[in-house]
Order: sequence, then C-alpha cells, then structure tokens
Amino acid sequence: MQWIIFMLLLFISSMEMLTQNRWKKQVSAGLLENCTGCVLCSEDNGCITCHHRLFLLIWRDGIRQYGMCVHTCPPGYFGVRGLEVNRCTKCRSPSCESCFSRDFCMKCKDKFYLHKGQCFRQCPPSTAAQPGTRECQETCEPGPWSEWSACTHESQTCGCKWGVETRVREVSAAAREEGAACPALLETRKCRMRKHCPGGEHHTA
Repeated sequence: MQWIIFMLLLFISSMEMLTQNRWKKQVSAGLLENCTGCVLCSEDNGCITCHHRLFLLIWRDGIRQYGMCVHTCPPGYFGVRGLEVNRCTKCRSPSCESCFSRDFCMKCKDKFYLHKGQCFRQCPPSTAAQPGTRECQETCEPGPWSEWSACTHESQTCGCKWGVETRVREVSAAAREEGAACPALLETRKCRMRKHCPGGEHHTA
C-alpha cells in the first residue's frame, strides 16, 4: 500500500515539474520575441538596455511602462545617443511629427504649419502658408520705390534716341535672411535721350 502511495506521489510530482517546464518555455519564448536587440530584458517591462547603435524606446500603456529596442525612433520622437544607452526622446509638442531636439520641430503633423521649429494651425503674422511644404514663409514688404535714374544708353546720357532708366526698392534684412519670396525690387523702362551731346557729337540708335 505504501509503495502504491509513493508511486502516486512521484507521478503527481513529475506532472507538476513537466507543467512548470512547459510554462517556463512558453514565457521564455514570448520574452525572446519581445526582447529583440536587448542586452537586458524584463518580463514585465521589456527591454532595459539595448545593443550598440540601437535606441531604447519607452512608452506607457496605462500605468505600465514598456521598453523596446529600435533602429530608428518612430514619429514624434528623436534619437539621443549616450555613453551608456541611446534613447528615443519624445518631442515636446504633440503636433510635431519629427524633431531635431525636444523643443525644435522639423516636420509638423497634418493641419499644422512649421515656422522656426514650432508648429502652428495658422501661420503667424508677416508669414504665409506654403501648402506644398507645410511651412510658414516670411512675407516680403518692400519699402517705397526710389526716384527714376537718369536715362542712359551704354553708360552715356546723350547721343542716342532711346535709353533705359531704372528704379529700386529695399526690403528688410530679416526678410532677406529668411529667404522670403519678394516682389520685384528693380524696374526698368524705356526713355527718350538727348540725341545731341554737348560738343557736337552725334550718334543714332
């Protein structure tokens, strides 16, 4: 009778060990799938450190924090390389699709326009929206026209029937620096010259 009980206990113990081993294999398999590129990985929190050149991306799902190793950071993040770990850091603005640093956006999400590293639903004053690039470009407001220049032909003010006169207008230094699309800053027009020069010289055009 004791021998039968002993064999029964041994059988139950073997079944428990077999079940535990199967469970451990399943957990290990799932953990390996979620720990690609990891140097250290947690069953509950995913990757903790990554292999060289990979970035550690951490996000929250409710109260749970989870890590993953990626080659490139996803939209809304930028990569920061460090001595111990490379991290994907979230852009501060939720309307930013990609950023150079936490506060400097390089591309905005749909329905937003980029201007000086920030995203706007409407472009700021003195700028105009560019639908093709989704950027705000500085508008150019030139100053007043100058007076028309003297009427000349090949640098001469006389001796021809017709010549050309010009006038110009200036724009602000800020508009030039921003590469703003400006209207015409130089105009020319045909003009009548003195046909006879002092001293009796005479040329016809």
